[in-house]
Amino acid sequence: MSDERRMKSRVGILLRFYVLTVLAFIVAKVVFMLCNQSVAPFSAGDVCAVLWHGLSLDLSTALYFLIIPFLLTVASMWWRLPRWVFVGYYIFVSVAFVLAFVADTSMYAFWQFKLDASWLAYLETPAEAMASVSVGYVLFRLVLFLLLAALLSVLYIRFCGYPFVGRFSWCEALVDLLLVPAFVIGIRGGFDESTTNVGQVYYSQNQFLNHSAVNPVFSFLYSLSHQTGDLAQYQFFPASESEQVVSDVYTTESIDADTLLTTTRPDILIILLESAGEQFADAMPRLQQLKRQGIYFSRCYANSWRTDRGTVSVLSGYPSFPTLSVMKIPEKSRMLPSIAKTLQAQGYQTSYLYGGDINFTNMRGYLVSTGWDRLTGKNDFSISEQRSAQWGVRDDITFDWLYQEMVKAGTGVGHLWGYSTLSSHEPWDVPLERLDDEVENAFAYLDDCLVDFVDRLRQTPLWDNLLIVLIADHGIIHDDVDQMQPLRKNHIPMLWLGGAVRQPRVVDRLCNQSDLAATLLGQLRLPHDDFAFSRDVLSATYVHPTAVNNYSNAQWTTDSTGHVLYDFDTHRMVVCESADTASLMRLNRAILQVTTEDLMKR
Repeated sequence: MSDERRMKSRVGILLRFYVLTVLAFIVAKVVFMLCNQSVAPFSAGDVCAVLWHGLSLDLSTALYFLIIPFLLTVASMWWRLPRWVFVGYYIFVSVAFVLAFVADTSMYAFWQFKLDASWLAYLETPAEAMASVSVGYVLFRLVLFLLLAALLSVLYIRFCGYPFVGRFSWCEALVDLLLVPAFVIGIRGGFDESTTNVGQVYYSQNQFLNHSAVNPVFSFLYSLSHQTGDLAQYQFFPASESEQVVSDVYTTESIDADTLLTTTRPDILIILLESAGEQFADAMPRLQQLKRQGIYFSRCYANSWRTDRGTVSVLSGYPSFPTLSVMKIPEKSRMLPSIAKTLQAQGYQTSYLYGGDINFTNMRGYLVSTGWDRLTGKNDFSISEQRSAQWGVRDDITFDWLYQEMVKAGTGVGHLWGYSTLSSHEPWDVPLERLDDEVENAFAYLDDCLVDFVDRLRQTPLWDNLLIVLIADHGIIHDDVDQMQPLRKNHIPMLWLGGAVRQPRVVDRLCNQSDLAATLLGQLRLPHDDFAFSRDVLSATYVHPTAVNNYSNAQWTTDSTGHVLYDFDTHRMVVCESADTASLMRLNRAILQVTTEDLMKR
């Protein structure tokens, strides 16, 4: 088609661009549902409902991207703009849209929430971010992305075209003037007090249908504008009121605590078990046997849904947050207390092992700044060992390395060891084929590695003065367990083993993984006042057992009255099972307000 035939009226260009953009959003929704139909079944009627309910958000989002063509067409009435300006913008939006569509459709099966800005942080180390999937998986989507981006670019260029240049029209100028309030009203979402937001398209109790209705481009941009600078969205009460609400929840003293250990200065090994929620108990039968040999905290819940968040909660006794990772904010994470820092002051040597890229999500920076002296990561192993699994060095190799290092270190000098496993993670590539379900099979492999390691240590002189803390970093979505079942998804094991354990016991008090720090330090008779949000669950001061978990701007809170899961994007309770919903929601908000205020001060 000649350039002359591509030249259009200004109003026609805007209309064509807007219609094509909305149609692209609609097609992307249908493809998203078809590609993720294994997540939840749906009917043809559901597809129509999703498109209808999601249309308002699509229309509003399309207006955002219409602003640039609008300004360009207005400018073209007076100036002869190069045609490459329009072509460049068409290509830009095509690439941006297709990238969002492909990423959202591909990743939903793993995380089951829409594309948002938190995904950017994991692209800082792309090799680690891609470790959950095969090369073929990535290449297929890369080719698909390039083809679709090229196709959409061609459609924009041919369908929309360029304006007649240097030709002033009073009629078009009047239309342009009338479009300005239309932009404002449309982008805002109407005249109501509530402005355009993700929650406006939610209409079903089926979260998959709600998520399908959400425009991924809007979801990403919305979350991008609600990062660390927008913690003020969690200001619900006057500061004195929120502090009063949580005053009996977060207590920092250890008073009349039960004595669980035979010594106040054991050697300590903390093992974070990747994704090993209690939902996989059946796949880990040997771990269940270990529970009868140590101190098992039977009602422990993860603070968050990702390793970087869970690691901070375990090692620093610090809460997680719905829209950000503290580990990735060096100016904040280095100010945190930590078990390592406290024990380092008592003369302990500290070492941490992770078989993956220890720079991932700023892990190295966090560990170094919080008292871990010696760090061992993937690059400290041989090339063949580094390639033993997609994420890095396989668990059986790192468990053996840890055993050898602990035996070499011997006894006599207090030592704190930390270790994060990694094989029980997508793509579940383990050297074991015992169970048909590849996910459960990976946890069966972890079960073998873990218990074999413990049995080997039991035969050494280290055992008598050793405390091993086994705790999962988070639970995951798998099979019939999802975000709508927080009691199952967030339930994780916490087990203390070793010769330093006085006797086997079950502690059935509700708690978070972040309570490990205060509980452990309380047993060591060490102060832990700087751990403001970690509770000694064995102390007489622990009078309001509570657990919290958050993800993607949603927070779940549970106590003796029940539990609630609240979405702060949609401003609605996703799950509510409580004898006193009002009080529990008040507590849920107050906890988030107090913890975010603390983070902002650090």
